[in-house]
Amino acid sequence: MTTTADLAIVIVSYNARDDLQACLSRLRADPPRATHETIVVDNASRDGSAAAARAFGPPVAVIEAGDNLGFARATNIGIAATDSRLILLLNSDALPPAGGIDRLIEILDAHDDVAVAGPRLVDGAGHLEISSGPMLSPLAELWQKSLVQAHNRGVPLLAHLAERRARRERRVDWVSGACLLVRRADAEAAGRLDERFFLYTEDVDFCASVRALGRHVLFTPAVEVVHRRGRSGRHAPAATAMAYRRSHLAFYRKHHPLWHPVLRAYLRLRGLLPPAV
Repeated sequence: MTTTADLAIVIVSYNARDDLQACLSRLRADPPRATHETIVVDNASRDGSAAAARAFGPPVAVIEAGDNLGFARATNIGIAATDSRLILLLNSDALPPAGGIDRLIEILDAHDDVAVAGPRLVDGAGHLEISSGPMLSPLAELWQKSLVQAHNRGVPLLAHLAERRARRERRVDWVSGACLLVRRADAEAAGRLDERFFLYTEDVDFCASVRALGRHVLFTPAVEVVHRRGRSGRHAPAATAMAYRRSHLAFYRKHHPLWHPVLRAYLRLRGLLPPAV
């Protein structure tokens, strides 16, 4: 399967039919002006997601993975199935606004040294989701989690800081894979997504690979995307939590090898160490 479209929208689906249908309906109601194709890679959903996506017809195409391959591997399958200039990674629980994808393309195209662009994310009620930040490290994680918790609880100074930062276009270390636009040339040069990450942190790692090539990552509030986060994981919370810890460990093994045994010991002490890790 190939396409000569300017944009490939790659959506990974796993037991999230209602969200997937809402996402595809939004794309059909307000399609990008850019020539595009939407590739849904279904990770062996049991809720009819693949059939529901296939019912939309072109420009939606469906690839059935045959198993739950995880986000990174399934995304790479979608990327490999297209040859567009640009790739948009879009979660099935994300709803881009009318004209939002075209605006994101315009912003990326206006910055030759930028490889990746990500929008401001909000939840269904319009509350900010902190969706960009510094490269993950023990101190950066502590700060990021503190900022998220403070914002969620409405702690005045930190909540104001989070909102102020999310209103300013800036270069960051990573943006969320829930809605991530990347030039294909940069995605290929970075080796696509690292398939060691089954779920979680693959976007941070991917952005790190892009930056290692001397390219930049841009967060822009000019586009605001609704992200109904975590809805597919709610069907299997224990498995989702386990996947997060595995990816967390894999990330530290790759990027912070001296800290990896510390994190592993911490998880073991709390009884949270995944088996065979």
